[in-house]
Parts: sequence; structure tokens; C-alpha cells
Amino acid sequence: MGRFRLPRTCFSFSVPTVFQNSVFHLSTVTFKIHLEDGNFSDAKEQFATLCSNGRIREAFHSFVSYIWSEPRLFSNLIQACIPTKSVSLGKQLHSLIITSGCSSDKFVSNHLLNLYSKFGELRAAVLLFDRMPCRNIMSCNIMIKAHLEMGSFESAKKLFDEMPERNVATWNAMVTGLAKFEMNEESLFLFSRMNELGFMPDEYSLGSVLRGCAHLTALFAGQQIHAYIMKSGFEFNLVVTCSLAHMYIKAGSLSDGETLIRLMPNYNVVAWNTLMSGKAQNGCFEGVLDQYCMMKKAGFRPDKITFVTVISSCSELATLGQGKQIHAEAIKAGASSIVDVVSSLVSMYSRCGSLQDSMKAFSEGKQRDIVLWSSMISAYGFHGRGEEAIKLFDEMEQENLPGNEVTFLSLLYACCHCGLKDKGLDFFELMVQKYGLKARLEHYNCVVDLLGRSGCLDDAEAVIRSMPMKPDAIIWKTLLSACKIHKNAEMAKRVAEEVLRINPQDSASYILLANIHASANRWQDVSEVRKAMRGKMLKKEPGISWVEIKNQVHQFCLDDKSHPQSAEINRYLEELTSEMKMRGYVPDTSSVMHDMDNEEKEYNLAHHSEKMAIAFALMNCPEGMPIRVMKNLRVCSDCHVAIKYISEIKNLEIIVRDASRFHHFKDGTCSCGDYW
Repeated sequence: MGRFRLPRTCFSFSVPTVFQNSVFHLSTVTFKIHLEDGNFSDAKEQFATLCSNGRIREAFHSFVSYIWSEPRLFSNLIQACIPTKSVSLGKQLHSLIITSGCSSDKFVSNHLLNLYSKFGELRAAVLLFDRMPCRNIMSCNIMIKAHLEMGSFESAKKLFDEMPERNVATWNAMVTGLAKFEMNEESLFLFSRMNELGFMPDEYSLGSVLRGCAHLTALFAGQQIHAYIMKSGFEFNLVVTCSLAHMYIKAGSLSDGETLIRLMPNYNVVAWNTLMSGKAQNGCFEGVLDQYCMMKKAGFRPDKITFVTVISSCSELATLGQGKQIHAEAIKAGASSIVDVVSSLVSMYSRCGSLQDSMKAFSEGKQRDIVLWSSMISAYGFHGRGEEAIKLFDEMEQENLPGNEVTFLSLLYACCHCGLKDKGLDFFELMVQKYGLKARLEHYNCVVDLLGRSGCLDDAEAVIRSMPMKPDAIIWKTLLSACKIHKNAEMAKRVAEEVLRINPQDSASYILLANIHASANRWQDVSEVRKAMRGKMLKKEPGISWVEIKNQVHQFCLDDKSHPQSAEINRYLEELTSEMKMRGYVPDTSSVMHDMDNEEKEYNLAHHSEKMAIAFALMNCPEGMPIRVMKNLRVCSDCHVAIKYISEIKNLEIIVRDASRFHHFKDGTCSCGDYW
């Protein structure tokens, strides 16, 4: 492309030859014809139409005489560069504007400022702004938005504070900007000040301040803004209503949020997504799937946010069949290659027990961000594939993509469940020293788990007592679990006291302590623990297992007689247990913390929820088909041994997800290597 031979300006722009000929060789005849025609307004309309259609060069050539006689028309050309993303052309037009002598015109200069801000050319925008001989409120508003878009909040605030006069757009931009930077309390204060001065917020500033209330879970402030919305006539605005519903849902009032959306005269996809996200945040995952079906029946096309929410709900419910169905729908909608959707698919397949599908979704992802890499590393860790998780992290580093806190948490988790103590400790040091990331309580919890599982109980306790933040009940319970593994009753008693000091109502800690005493046949200590639980009216959380067969979820608890096939399941379990015993299975009665005879203990063990779920699946699934069982608690040692026998007897893979990790049982072995 040819260029103008113009003197260098402070912006160092040059202009293509296509513009050069038009500028320096204007046809006098054409110029006169245009003026004599008297159709100046018609010509301007045609010129504007060409610009709005992105035909910038054609507009310039056809109406160059008008542009040169009325340089403000450059604004149409500048505006046309934005949707077509013509950065170079915009800069070349800037050179022409300087040549035309209208660079001091505020109207034209503001359009140039807007162009640079839209293209993220903050440096050029600042340079232009500083050299403008005359500015107005619009000039400052554009620069405030530009600074905020580029993450320069301090510069935006400085400009806002220095403005002698502000209009409603100025206030709206700052309120929205503060919310964007999660300075939610400041955003609320500025919104209040704006209201006091009589400025009317727009739908975007209202949406922003409501999102601020949601992050702060400031229900009362949100209700006050709701009242203001009603008075101001925004109650039927879709953007505002969706933001208002989101605020109620995040602040813990799901019913109010649902009511607002249901009263909307017109739904849109954002409204449906708000409702589904609210249900997901409140743990109503079945409700999310119901709303998704209703949304489709109403004729709405799901977007990426819809798919992420629904797929994540399948992940929580561990409903693999439904997850695959929604994956197929995402493919049809053209959303399956979007990185956010791929990340949710990787997590969903992993949490549903299908690591192969996770790997396939990851490998097919066209774009990979840190979230997707971390999701796959987490999937490997969750399934006990620590070496693969480490290898994937090495690949990520080769892509020059730095890990974040979630990445390292996933790596530490992977090392925990594979016995890679030294490697895990190296990653912790790498995170802090090389990447400069601040370790959170969750990272320290993994370090305690690493040390505790490997038998370094004293070191694990030392980490808890020396870490820079206050320990919570969870990290002490991690150490308590390690005490159970290594049968250290004395430390267990001390650690349990720490847990109960923080959370006196934590029944799980009592149960862990009782199990430790029971495994050592210290029945008097077990009795004292159970007495303490009764005194606090605490009950053990019941073990629940569920299995999905033909898109229907079947749930079981200990010695469950509520299932329609309970009698058949019991008979099947008796036959299966007999066959297991013939192969060498011996029930681990030490894990039963009740003081009862061995026969009762064996009956109790045989009817654990996971065994019942597996028996039901064996009775109802095609022969050889892998069985996937989910459990809310950690699988007990007896069930772990029993399922290994069952996998060998039935010659199939049994995948069990407990509260800690996935176990892949096959040919009489488990993927965890008995390290769980």
C-alpha cells in the first residue's frame, strides 16, 4: 500500500496512496458539480450509509470534496474503522485530519480518542488527549473508560477527581469501573453520592452496583437499590432485572430471585442463565437440569454460559448419561470448542468417572487457557494419575503458560493421592519461590496431607502450627485422618481436641476418633466418644451411595430396605459374599465401631451402601459394562478390599468415587495402590 509523503507528526502516521491522490489532485470539476447540485444533505446521507456498511475507502473516494470542505465528516470514517477493526486505516485517517487542519476540533478529536480506546491503544489516546487544545466532558469520559478498560484504575480516578464538571456518563463510568475492579464498597458509596447529586444511573451502572451487592452479599443495600429501581422505572429492564435477581440469589434469597425472573414480561437467555446459575449456587442441581429442559421447550438457544452451568451440574450429580447428552447438544450448537465449555466437560467427565472422555475433550480443545490445563491436571490427580498430572504441568510450562494457585493446588492434590511426598513438597516450594504465589490454607492442607499420609505426623503438625494463617477445622481433620491411617491414638486425641475447639458440632471428628479407638479395641474410649456425641445431640452422617442406570439415579444407604429390589439385592449380596470368602476374602470387622459379635459386624459390613449399589448395578447392567458408583463419604477399608474381589470375580471395571478421590477397581487391584 502506497503512502503519503508528509512531514512527520508527533504520532508518526503515514497515509495510503489511495487517499493521497484524492487529497492532492482533487478534481475541480467534481468539486463544483457537488456544490452546484445542491444535494449536500443527500450526499451526506449516502456517505454515512457507506461508512456504516464498512465501505470506508469507497466513501472517501466518492465524497472526498465534501470531506475536505467539511472536515467533521472525518468522524464518520473514524467511527467506521471500529467495527471493521481497521487499526492501520484509523491511524492513516488521523494523519489526514492533521493535514486538513481540523485536529483541534473537539468533535473530531473525541472520535479519535474513542477509536484508540476501542482498539486498546491507550498510549496513543493519552498522547492525543494531552495535546488537545480544547477538551470537554466527553473527552474526559472517553479517557476514563479507556483507562478502566486497560486496567488503569488509578489514572481513571485521578482524571475523575480533576474534572471541574461531570455529567451522568462520567458517574456511570466510574461506578461501573469500581465494580469491575471489585471495589464494591467504593462503588456503592459513589452510586449513593451520584444519587444525592441528582444524576440518573443507566442500566449498566445499576447492573454493576447490584453485582457489587451480590459479591458483598449485602442484601439490605440491594433491597434499597431495588426500591430505587421501582421508583425510577427500571423494573421491566431486562439487564437490571437479571442483575437484581442475581443479587438476591447470591445474597441467599433464591426464592426472591426466582420470583423476579418469573414476573418478567419477556424472558431472554440471560434471564434463564441467571435462574440456572442461582439454583446451581444453592446446590439445586436437579433444578438446573429441569430449567434447562424448560428453556429448550420455550424455544431459547443455549449459550456458552448455559452449557457451562448445566454441564457443571451434571458433574455435581455425577450423571454421566445426561452429561454426554448435553455434550452432544453443545456440539450441535457449535459451543463444544469454546474453552470455558471444554473446561467444564473435562471436569464433568472426570467427576463422573470417565477419565478417558476427559482426556479426549482436552485433546480436542482448539484453545487452551490456564483453567483448561488446570482442569485436566486436576482430573488426573482425582483419578490417582499423579505422574500424568506432573507430565501435563511440564507441557504447560513449555507452552510458556504460568501456573496459578489452582494449578498448584491440583498438582499438590495429585501428589497427595499417589504418595509423591517429595515431588509435592518441591511443587509447593516452586509455587512460592519461582512463581511468587501466596500459599492459601488449601495448599497447606495438601502439604499436611502429603506428610500425614507418608507417616510424618510430627512434621505435619509442625506445619499447621507454624503456617502464617490461622488453622481451620479441615486442616486439623486432615491430620486426624492421617492418625487413623497410622493408628496413632494419642496424637489423634490431641488433634481431635483442636478440631472440636474450632467446631464443637463436627460429628465427623468424633467418628474418626471413635474409629481409631475401635481399631485398637479400646471400647471404653469408643463409648466415651459416643456418649459425648449424644450429649451434644450429634449424629453420624449416613453413608449414601448412588449409581446411574439408564439415565435414572438409584440411591442406597446402609442396610437399605426402601428400594423396590431390596430383597433381591440382599440375596445377591449373600451369594457374592460367599464366593468372595471362597477366594480368600476376610471381612475387616475392626472397622465396625460398635461392640457387637462378629456375625453382626459381618452383616453390617456386607450391607454398606457401596456394596448394595454395586450389587444392584451387577443385577441390572449388561455383562462386562463398567460400573460407576458415587459415595458421599470415604470408602471404608473393608469395602475397598471387597470391591477388589468383586472386580476379579465378575471380570469388569468398577469405578468408585468417594469423598476423597476415584478408585478404579480391575482384575482384583485398585488404581490407588491401597494409598487412599
